[in-house]
Amino acid sequence: MPARAQEPPPPEEIVRYAKDPDTKIATITFDRPEYLNAPTSAARLRYADLLRGITVDDDVKVVVIRGVGENLGSGADLPDFMAGTDADRLAELRIDDPDVVHPPQGSFRHGATMGAWYANVAAGNRALQECKKISIVEAKGYCYGWHFYQCADADLVIASDDALFGHPSFRYFGWGPRMWTWVLTMGLRPFQEMVFTGRPFTAAQMKECNFLNTVVAREDLEAEVAKYARACARNRPVDSVFQQKMFFEVVKQFQGEYLGSLLSAVFESLGGTARPDAGDFMLADALDAGLADAVNANDADFPPEFRLSKSARNPSPEASP
Repeated sequence: MPARAQEPPPPEEIVRYAKDPDTKIATITFDRPEYLNAPTSAARLRYADLLRGITVDDDVKVVVIRGVGENLGSGADLPDFMAGTDADRLAELRIDDPDVVHPPQGSFRHGATMGAWYANVAAGNRALQECKKISIVEAKGYCYGWHFYQCADADLVIASDDALFGHPSFRYFGWGPRMWTWVLTMGLRPFQEMVFTGRPFTAAQMKECNFLNTVVAREDLEAEVAKYARACARNRPVDSVFQQKMFFEVVKQFQGEYLGSLLSAVFESLGGTARPDAGDFMLADALDAGLADAVNANDADFPPEFRLSKSARNPSPEASP
């Protein structure tokens, strides 16, 4: 298993929180720009706990979710997760009993235990889905992987025109925990295109399939989000918002949102059993080569407009295709 390069910062530094009781607007900020705002397992747990507290907090009606730097984020810290021990897995599962033995490597339960956990709101993957206050995501730059989950689960998504949405896992593994929700929010055919080609979608393309509420220039993004947050905070009492969110939760569960999470967990748990065809780009190979470098190298095999990297999507005229 790959070793950790260095100890990550504490979760409180990766996921920052502030609230203004006067406006009833809270802000969750992903603050790890040097790692494209990738949350560690502990940071995801903090995120889940913050949203659970926001649901209860009478001082909060709206929560804005944003990232420091040029991007919302490019997904969870997968190398950190893959380097974890069984003790790390148990800690992520919120189990502190020393007598509990984690399922061994090679068993179906080794992966399926985590897959099922990711369908649980406390794990931090679908925590925003169950938050009973109005959520607004400020989407910019990379909105990949885990950060893409947050966009799908938010009530409103305001994006800059340079935002890109997708999941690198569709290239190296094939699955993501929130796939059912993406079908419902993007529509079947656009999402099938994303999965089968592995391509990211631009903000304009996501607006066209009704995934986004509005798209603005990057320099106008913060002001646009503030405008939406202010309007939501002034519209109805917190009790009304809670009631409204319960209504929308019933609609989503009628559409099978949680069922979809469980099904995604099962299929993701089975993903490692896929037999590669000749030359296929697989997760194990990518981790051995270094995930970021391997993903970038694989990106070169795709048309420029299908590439995940912002720089590779716009090659210089002198560069070979």
